[in-house]
Amino acid sequence: MTSDEYMSDRVDDQIKWYDQKSQRAQRWFKIFRAVEVIAAGSIPLFAGFGGGASWSVVVAGVLGAVVAILASLLSLNQFQENWIEYRTTCESLKHEKYLFLTKAEPYHEEDPFGLFVQRIESLISKENSAWSQYTRSGAESSNPKNTNG
Repeated sequence: MTSDEYMSDRVDDQIKWYDQKSQRAQRWFKIFRAVEVIAAGSIPLFAGFGGGASWSVVVAGVLGAVVAILASLLSLNQFQENWIEYRTTCESLKHEKYLFLTKAEPYHEEDPFGLFVQRIESLISKENSAWSQYTRSGAESSNPKNTNG
């Protein structure tokens, strides 16, 4: 595989993937958080200015449930964490790409392609390992082992 093929088939593809995933995670995080803040801020209004009417109690209760559900979904889906991790990986890949293309250190040697591939794959592997570790820890915490038997 040539450096041009690797750049287009692997590096640019991964940069695009991480960029899109980062943007999507950021968008969902901000939407969920905005709705959560609006719902939480509305509860005192309905509770305080509803005059004790049954509809205001119901609305405040529903808003409280919405806040709890959104907080749980934000925690479950890790939108903020994914947004930051994906953006970090994307920017790191871009950084390596530009260092390689401009032959800046550490790519100022005569044939830096091997080092470039190694560093790119290390960045991708690091992010994949973090995801795998998070997924495994989540599965273990949701499936506790029975230690009584």
